[in-house]
Amino acid sequence: MEKIIRIGMDTSKHVFQLHGVDAAERPILRKKMRRREMVDFFTECPPTLIAIEACGASHHWARLLSALGHEVKLIPPQLVKPYVKRGKNDAADAEALCEAVSRPTMRFVPVKSVDQQAALMLVGLRERVVAAQTQLTNSIRGYAAEFGLTAAKGLSHIPLLLERIRIDETIPDLARDLFASLADEFVQLNERRKEVEAKLMAWYRNNECCRRLAKIPGVGPIGAVLLVMKAPAPELFASGRQFSAWLGLTPKDHSTAGKVRLGVITRAGDEVLRKTLVVGATSLLRHVRVGRGRNASPWLAALLKRKAPKLVAVALANKIARIAWSMMVTGDVYRQNVGSSKLSAAA
Repeated sequence: MEKIIRIGMDTSKHVFQLHGVDAAERPILRKKMRRREMVDFFTECPPTLIAIEACGASHHWARLLSALGHEVKLIPPQLVKPYVKRGKNDAADAEALCEAVSRPTMRFVPVKSVDQQAALMLVGLRERVVAAQTQLTNSIRGYAAEFGLTAAKGLSHIPLLLERIRIDETIPDLARDLFASLADEFVQLNERRKEVEAKLMAWYRNNECCRRLAKIPGVGPIGAVLLVMKAPAPELFASGRQFSAWLGLTPKDHSTAGKVRLGVITRAGDEVLRKTLVVGATSLLRHVRVGRGRNASPWLAALLKRKAPKLVAVALANKIARIAWSMMVTGDVYRQNVGSSKLSAAA
């Protein structure tokens, strides 16, 4: 059998489709295997280049196959799609992966370690608890409004609203019993969120890069943790703009015939990290707009005069991402006057 130089592997829970080529780029392997068969095949196969789509369990397979001596490359799904010739099936996807990994300009996803996966699991658990808590508070507010009771914005006002409901005798007993159960659920979710955030803050305090990034205005501990966890290899980006483009904070490019046409931001990359940076920038802008922002950059003040606050928040998040990339690559610490000059120069 001729030597296989490259294999594209389409993964699933139980069935794996392989497509391999030789040195002359001729397909010499087209095979569908079960989970156990696939592991045995690569155990006996000589070391080769394997391409896998970055999806669920892909990092596990990358670590396993790398331990067997193979070179594994993870490719983002959107970069594989152009190489699918026609139709959508496992064989076509495996062939597209095999072709995409051979391109010299192809971009790859760094393989995460088990510790990085555990840290990301902690972040995901916090997002799930926060989403459940938000959904519950919206339900409580909606039900309470039907009985003429409202509360100010913020989670801190929910316990007071529930207490008002508990002592309000005009509300039927059935409704008060149901509100009591919602109150118990709210307390449990609040305790669960505090427990998860305590573990997250412990991880933050033990990471030197996180502590440096948290000093950037608008980032904070949660943003710093997400930057370190979601972007484990910042050196793969050639510049800060590439990093912000990976986050989806740069405008879409529709230029042609020498005419530059830029649209809205691409919103590519990780949604949670992008949202956190924009929320942090919005919080920072709120202090600047009311006059509490100390040493606000002239660029930011001038931009606020001619652009809507939401647009300025996205632009500020873009600049924050670039500064964070520079600090992660160089190991520098944030200095207020230098950060302000960077924001001004980036304008």
